[in-house]
Formats: sequence, structure tokens, C-alpha cells
Amino acid sequence: MKFLGHWGLFSIILLFGCLTYGRPVHADTDASLAHVQAKGTLVMGTSPNYPPYEFQINKHGKSQIVGMDIEIGKQIAKDLGVKLVVKKLSFDSLLPALTTGKVDIILSGMSPTPARRKSVNFTNIYYTEGESILLNKTEHNKYPTKSAFNGQKVAAETGTLQYNLIKQQMPNAKLIGMSSAANLILALKTHKVAAVVKGTASATAYAKNDPNLVAVNGHFKTSSAQAGNAIALPKGAQSLTAAINQSLAKIKHQHLIQRQYLKTAGKYLKVNTADTSMWHYRHYFLRGLEYTLLIALIGIIGGSILGLCLALLRFNRLLPLRWFATAYVEFVRGTPLMVQIMFVYFGIGMLVDVSALTAGIIAIVLNSAAYLSEIIRGGIQAVDVGQSEAAASLGLSKNANMRYVVLPQAVKIIWPALGNQFINLIKDTSMVSIIGITELIYQVGIVQADTYRGVAPIGIAMIIYFIICWLLTRLLHYYEQHLNYE
Repeated sequence: MKFLGHWGLFSIILLFGCLTYGRPVHADTDASLAHVQAKGTLVMGTSPNYPPYEFQINKHGKSQIVGMDIEIGKQIAKDLGVKLVVKKLSFDSLLPALTTGKVDIILSGMSPTPARRKSVNFTNIYYTEGESILLNKTEHNKYPTKSAFNGQKVAAETGTLQYNLIKQQMPNAKLIGMSSAANLILALKTHKVAAVVKGTASATAYAKNDPNLVAVNGHFKTSSAQAGNAIALPKGAQSLTAAINQSLAKIKHQHLIQRQYLKTAGKYLKVNTADTSMWHYRHYFLRGLEYTLLIALIGIIGGSILGLCLALLRFNRLLPLRWFATAYVEFVRGTPLMVQIMFVYFGIGMLVDVSALTAGIIAIVLNSAAYLSEIIRGGIQAVDVGQSEAAASLGLSKNANMRYVVLPQAVKIIWPALGNQFINLIKDTSMVSIIGITELIYQVGIVQADTYRGVAPIGIAMIIYFIICWLLTRLLHYYEQHLNYE
């Protein structure tokens, strides 16, 4: 069972003020079902890196989201008479996506905790499981009981039920929190931690597909409020909740989860583990590289143009324009890029519906512009004032002086700094994975979850980033030499 991490909780707090001014999500609570049926689609938010609930498979070179929750979503959409649309996001972004109308429901192994119930609706429980401890098989006999982990490092996803269970029921163990399932498994297999606590279905899936791991019953005690998974809906969406509960009741009555959905998920898991070579997943890395380069290229071009405009505004005689440029730069540099990306997608996205890719590009451009503007401004100030005085004595206007005299010399001065910023921007594109853009880092997480291999995908990503940055460095160095010869 997956829980909302710190970033998701922080983003909800950040967007709380925006919700007051944004368009209401299902303001007419009785119209929630009618709204879904009128548009003909049920948009399901999920984080596809949690087998067997939801994960991606590489089938004939094409990516496909599958799993138990996907099968449940299909049945619900069929019963409602609409088409299921699956929107993939990081788990931390699911609740903000629901509260801002990006998705209609969250079906992603989520537990209906009291804290969550305050902000969203939940359906009835559709699946209940226990909690298991995942171990390296060679150390299976070393830890017969929970007390055997005293003084040992035991890990779980931060902010989850499992994290709290370790804290409460294994008080003498050293609790380690991590942000993703892939990182947990990697830490376990490299012996950074002694054990990982996960939901039984997920732990069993990992153990069945990795001969070096074993899942054992954790014998944890959980309350009825904590146990089980449910579907999250917008607060007040009563009619849609009731309709989905009817579908869930039919699924339970026919025992479809045990008889069909879990078996289907198991078959899909075998598709992934049939060939776990990185070459088999080359299309994932190429797709991630494509988005990384696209975002970086637009970020460099857009950030440079906007950064130049901001730098010039800092020299403007009109104080309001100078204040605006200064305030913009200080604000952007004073807030994390990840928060800016989430604000553009969820906050501004409430007023204007923008895709995740568009929101990510906008955030990257706005962020890089602030840093580039300071680099450009420093270069302009570094140009000898005598150059401008000489230009004025020859009758050049201020605009012509800036265009033909100052800026060309400033570019030569700041070129190395610009190059460093461009390289940093390429690496910063990894941040957009938080809103589900399938750039390189996002694809690494998917490959890790699908193949149960932790190190190899990271190694491939490092090589790809190095090649990109090395080629860009060579290109920038070439033009730097060209500028010096002029």
C-alpha cells in the first residue's frame, strides 16, 4: 500500500490558497457522475511502478500500463458506460491532481487514512492485504522474528503505513525512509538495509521475480482504518462514489480480483522478466532521451530569450520595470524548481488546462531565465564603460550601442558561465518526472520497477547524461574558441 510522501503533502499546502480562486472541482456534488458520463471518459490517476497493482510492461517494444488496479478501472469504466483514460503521475502528485481536477479518480493502491478522508472521498475497500518483510534470501534464517531486527536498518517508503508500522512495532530497529520502491529494493540488494517492509502483494511479486529475495509474513497489527485499499474521488462526489461502489460490489461478489485480475497481473509480470536486459528496454531510454532533449532545448532557447529581456529590464530607467525584474529573479532563485513545476501544473493548471509536458517546459523556461538573466547582467556590467562612451561619441543610440557594442562583448565574457548553466539545465530536466513526464529519470524508475534491477538502469542513465553533456561541452568550447578569434 502506497502512501502520500512529503512532497505531495507539501504541494497540497502550497496549492491551498490557489484552490480558493480556481475553478471548483465538482462543485455540484450530485453532478459528479453525470459529468463523467457526459464527457465519456473516466480519467484514472495512477503511479505505474508498484507491481502487481500497476506497472508497465515492454510488449513488442511498446510500453503498456497493466496490473490489478488497471483491470478494476476497466471494469468500473465499462459499468459507467465510458472509456477509461489512464494518466500516469508520480505517487506524490496524485492527490494534488485529484483536487485540481486533473483526474477523476485515484486508483493506485491507496489506503483511506483519516488524514486523507479530510480532503477527498473514498470508496469502499476493494482489496485487503497484510504486510510482509522482504529479505535477501541468504539472510532469511538470520531474522526469524521482528525482534531480531533490533539495531538493524529496516526500510520503507517515507510517509507510508509500513513506515509507521516499523516506527511503532519495531522501535529498536533503525528506521530508514526512502521515496520509491525501486530505491528500497536497490538498498536491500546492496545490503544497505537489512529488510524492507511492503504490502504482501507487492513483496510477493518482487520475491517471485527475483531469486535473491524472499518475502516473509511480518505479523504486523493494523487497525481497520489503516487496512485495505480504496479508490479516491474529489470531496463531495457522492453520486460517482456510489456508482463506483456498485462496481466494486460486483467485483467482490464475483471474486474477480483473486480469480482473474491478480492472475492477469502475474502473466504480465512474466512478460517483463522474460528479458530484463537493458537492450530490451532501449525504447524506454530512447523515449526518455527524446523528452529530455526536447525540454532542454526549449528551456535553453526560451530561457535565454526571457533571461536577456529580464537583464535589460534591470537597466531600464522605469523603476517599476526594474523592480519587477529584480523581484522575479529573487523569487525564482529562492524557491525549489520542483515546487515551481508542481505549481505551474497544478496551480496555474486550475485556471488554464495545460498538459504535463507543457507545464514542465514552462517551469523550466521560467526557472532558467532567472539564472541566465543574472549571468547576462553580469556580462553587460563587465564591459568597459569606455566602450559605451566611444559609441555615444560616434552618434550611436543607446539601443544600437547595446546591440552592436555591449552585447557582443558581453557574450564573449559570459560564454563559459552560459555553458555551465546550459549543462545544469539538461540535468534539471529530471525534475519534471514528478508530474509524470516520461523523460529519462522517469523511464529509469519504470525500468527498475519492471525488471527488478536497480543498478543497471541507473548506469545507463548516467552514461546517456554524460554523453549529452560531453557533446554540449565540446560544442560550446568550439564556439568559445571561434568567439575568441574574432
